[in-house]
Amino acid sequence: MRIVSWNVNGIRAAIRKGLDKFISSIDADIWMLQEVRCLPEQLPKDWSIPSGFEMILHPAEKKGYSGVSTISRTPMNELGRGIFGEVDPEDTEGRVLITKHGDITLVNTYLPSGSAKEERQRYKENWMEEWRQTIKKYLESDNPVIVAGDLNIAHTEMDIWNPKGNQKTSGFLPHEREWFSELLSDGWHDLFREYVGPDEKIFSWWSNRGQARAKDRGWRIDYFLGNEAAKKIVKSVEINRQGGLEVSDHAPVILDLHSS
Repeated sequence: MRIVSWNVNGIRAAIRKGLDKFISSIDADIWMLQEVRCLPEQLPKDWSIPSGFEMILHPAEKKGYSGVSTISRTPMNELGRGIFGEVDPEDTEGRVLITKHGDITLVNTYLPSGSAKEERQRYKENWMEEWRQTIKKYLESDNPVIVAGDLNIAHTEMDIWNPKGNQKTSGFLPHEREWFSELLSDGWHDLFREYVGPDEKIFSWWSNRGQARAKDRGWRIDYFLGNEAAKKIVKSVEINRQGGLEVSDHAPVILDLHSS
């Protein structure tokens, strides 16, 4: 089975820039998209879901903002939306979609960014902790559970091009990185990092400023996290940089699994 996680930076723009070409060439069974920024009625009239797939779209209430979607050609059941906490109990920002595909559970996540202002940083950190508690129960599952998406945190110095220059930048703050370490200590596996090893600097997001893409000055903030059962069936994990050059400011992350 092949699963892709991709922050598409607006699905309507992504469609115009060639999303369908990547859907065809990557040939995944499941696509977990973040930052779709689109209500169902706003999808382009001349675009359709790829043949054989079904789509669940969980948009934000606010138009042109946030939202996640999972598109699958394996039978898919929706298990829930949101993190059921106090920060955003109705998940009005459209940040979490939980689906089941056979014996595999997927948690599609778009973690808030804190870069806009201090108020949003506080919101991000409160949301992070509620989300962490929400997903903890899946660690006990005997079946594979995979949490994927744009988590808006670069965990280690190997996940960012200029660690010294970003010590005070949201997404690389010391306490955010410590929180991510604690998340992994809960029992989650960073499937990409464990697959490629500790010394590979491979990024998944690049700023649109200062030739960041051309100079590969990026961050790795897009993840596949797995419980123990998921870790056991990982075949490979890769980041497709070309998708981050042509379609979005993020690259698709591709996870291949052995049959469970």
